[in-house]
Amino acid sequence: MVTLTTNHTTGVPSSLTKVVEIKNLKKSFNDRVVLNNVNLDLYERENLAVLGRSGSGKSVLIKCMVGLLRADEGDIQVLGYDVSSLSAKKLIELRLQVGFSFQGSALYDSMTVRQNLEFPLKRNLGIYDRDQLDEIVMTSLKEVGLERAIDQRPDELSGGMKKRIGIARTLILKPKIMLYDEPTSGLDPQTSEEINELILQVRDQYHTASIIITHDVSCARQVSDRVVALIDGESKLEGTFEELEAANDSNLKHFFNY
Repeated sequence: MVTLTTNHTTGVPSSLTKVVEIKNLKKSFNDRVVLNNVNLDLYERENLAVLGRSGSGKSVLIKCMVGLLRADEGDIQVLGYDVSSLSAKKLIELRLQVGFSFQGSALYDSMTVRQNLEFPLKRNLGIYDRDQLDEIVMTSLKEVGLERAIDQRPDELSGGMKKRIGIARTLILKPKIMLYDEPTSGLDPQTSEEINELILQVRDQYHTASIIITHDVSCARQVSDRVVALIDGESKLEGTFEELEAANDSNLKHFFNY
């Protein structure tokens, strides 16, 4: 991978430590190579955008990170865990510290917003006290500006509202790392900008490290401290958004209209 900056952690304070380290990751499905020699690091309190076209392996990458898919080769270290060697119990332990914001929000249609947010509190933390549940859920909704939606169902919400509720449900367990899978997909420009602002707010308020998987150049520009360009399943270039934009690299012509 070509690093476009002389300082690997440009935009990231030197005192911060790595929370994710991926080396030489490979993943295939039958004869189709999806990820090939992927390398990236993520530092605490950093927003790292992984920029790539549809089908470039971006979503497979973050699924390998949390053990939803097993890599064929390579090393994946997340929060000090060696992901490839984890037992089922340890995988659960890791996943409780990693928030996954799915592209489709992954809300339960049969539940209200309140019930959707209560679900991980009950299942993962064993919280059933009504007053405690109400306080946590309402605080989470206020943080995404949707407390009035508490008794609505997902089919009554707009796409942007669903994204916000999905992020709130993920944050309710106070993860150390956030993984956003195409957070602005299917949204209009104004709503996309609002979601991008929320991603920045999450980093600043919760001090999370985040990987943002996206093909949206505007999203990468707005939210990232650094960017890794994933081209045909391989991490090709790395640097700040401005450095990638100025690189005039043929691999990035679809994003920057060189």
